[in-house]
Amino acid sequence: MIKGEILGEWIGQLASKAPTPGGGGASALAGALGTALGQMVANLTVGKKRYADAEGEVRESLAKLEELQEELLRLADRDAEVFSPLAQAYRLPEDTEAERARKESVLQECLIDASKAPLAVMEKAFQALDALDLLEEKGSRMAASDVGVAAQFVRTALTGAVMNVYINTKSMKDRQRAEAFNEKADRLLLEGARRADEIYDRVLHKLRS
Repeated sequence: MIKGEILGEWIGQLASKAPTPGGGGASALAGALGTALGQMVANLTVGKKRYADAEGEVRESLAKLEELQEELLRLADRDAEVFSPLAQAYRLPEDTEAERARKESVLQECLIDASKAPLAVMEKAFQALDALDLLEEKGSRMAASDVGVAAQFVRTALTGAVMNVYINTKSMKDRQRAEAFNEKADRLLLEGARRADEIYDRVLHKLRS
């Protein structure tokens, strides 16, 4: 489990030729890092007289980011879990008509699961943007740059995970379901990247003005 591992060990596995973890898990981890940075900003804000008017909202954002971090770390593991049966499905025998039919059926089910995992990463990353938006506006000014970094980590989760959606839906025979997945991913990517960049740009403006 990624949460119980030393990060260096996980990165070592990522760098190796082992099939997992891969880009999907790395995207989820990027999202988790973004939510962790958001929590840091919230923790630096709560309890400060200067930000007393926003105390309630910041605490709500903190709780939400903690929840999203847990879910993104779980999804980093889930991405590896769904890859293994997919890889095995591609190796199933196909010498007879019955074997080919079974292989195709198993493969299609695995592709659905393998698409859902990165799509869930995108959903959680997108949800983190509400909290980061609030923290950019009302969080500690001393940690403004950290909000910007958090936004870019979340953006990376979106732009990374979307490729794992597309690579799996491309091979799905059920094109109606595939396009439904793709359309959802398209919306999350377009709107999420825009919002993340807006947060980042506002931070840059604050830092340079």
